[in-house]
Amino acid sequence: MGVSKAIGKEYTLTSLFVYAAPTIGMMIFISLYTMVDGFFVARYVNETALSAINIFLPVFTLIMAMALMLGTGGSAIIAKKMGENHFQEARGNFTFIVISGAVIGIMITILGLLCIRPLLELLGAGASDQLFEYTYIYGRILLAISPLIVIQMMFENFFVTAGKPNLSFVITLIGGVTNIMLDYLFIAVMNMGIKGAAIATAIGITIPALIGIVYFTIDKENELHFVRPKVDGRVFLKSCINGSSEMVSNISASVVTFAFNLLMLNYLGVDGVAAVTVMLYVMLFLTSFFMGYSAGIAPIISYNYGSRNVHQIKRIFKNSLLIIGISSIVVFGLSLLLGPLLIKVMVAKETDVYKIATDGFRIFCFSFLFMGLNIFTSMLFTALSNGKVSATISLLRTLVFVLTGLLILPFLMGVNGIWLAIPLAEFLSIIVCAIFLFLNRKIYHYY
Repeated sequence: MGVSKAIGKEYTLTSLFVYAAPTIGMMIFISLYTMVDGFFVARYVNETALSAINIFLPVFTLIMAMALMLGTGGSAIIAKKMGENHFQEARGNFTFIVISGAVIGIMITILGLLCIRPLLELLGAGASDQLFEYTYIYGRILLAISPLIVIQMMFENFFVTAGKPNLSFVITLIGGVTNIMLDYLFIAVMNMGIKGAAIATAIGITIPALIGIVYFTIDKENELHFVRPKVDGRVFLKSCINGSSEMVSNISASVVTFAFNLLMLNYLGVDGVAAVTVMLYVMLFLTSFFMGYSAGIAPIISYNYGSRNVHQIKRIFKNSLLIIGISSIVVFGLSLLLGPLLIKVMVAKETDVYKIATDGFRIFCFSFLFMGLNIFTSMLFTALSNGKVSATISLLRTLVFVLTGLLILPFLMGVNGIWLAIPLAEFLSIIVCAIFLFLNRKIYHYY
């Protein structure tokens, strides 16, 4: 089936969910194998090693920010052009955007490796010699494959735009299973410690990236494949602007993680940082449905926006609100039931880290009631090529509101104030999203 037939057909509530299902499954699986990564490090190395992963997380998130910016922003442009039947132009732009991402990845590798020691000191790795050593080992390996991280994450978007969400899921599954198997081999069997975790993660990322490169190179029957790149600075700039909300979200996540780490080091030491790491793993798992659904249907919205199919956009918007609303209640319920269990899987029940994480989760879990609509609304405006609104929502939600909470609440409530910052930010963000949806309803005709 061609791309235009795959994403241009009429979508009902059921078929919309079915189309997004592979992307949802992919996001859930990514979160699961990321948790398995953390499980092996926490159980077979130690909790300081788990903290080291979180200390490096702001850098890793920055790399993802660049990939998501180009991947989501570029996908919206490409899907819109396909909706306008400009397929050759879409292919040239696609090739150029992928090459641009690879070049950015190479620059991150060079700068990162040159500045790694002062960078890790800045991030708080110098709190202990062991923490710095673990973070240094882990960081060097992942920085070395930055171009492949960027390419692999961009392909997650482009496979969906190409009408191949199932293939994207299968490729991610291959990489994830490989990562898990190598985690067991390198950490549990060969006792390679955090170095083994980093190498397993690197190989798990490299495999999907290389498969994607081969696929888009040799499959000329698909309407989206590599051609001679069309160098266009305006397309690059528009991709950056259009995908700026996803970049803002991830850069904000880097800053917020850094702030969380500093506060936890101050209040509870390395155990507090380990508890935040566990919480991030659990949050990634429980929010993977929202991320997968929003990313999965974004190309459909972009395509129909490009073809000016107002009726279809209204139907997608209405059905999406229903799906997100129901799933938000379900995810909140699951968080109450599964939260302590998921934390217990990551760290032993008798540890201080377990107690810190479970105490915090009782407050943190309320954020799941609002998070789904916030994620969907931001992705909606990206798909509609309105990067400014999308970026504004992301900036307020993931940075301004959270940092404001972290600056004020801990002084009023202690550690509980740290955990309350995210739920408060999500609640304030849903008000912002409602305002933007109302103000733009007559421009995009989704309601």
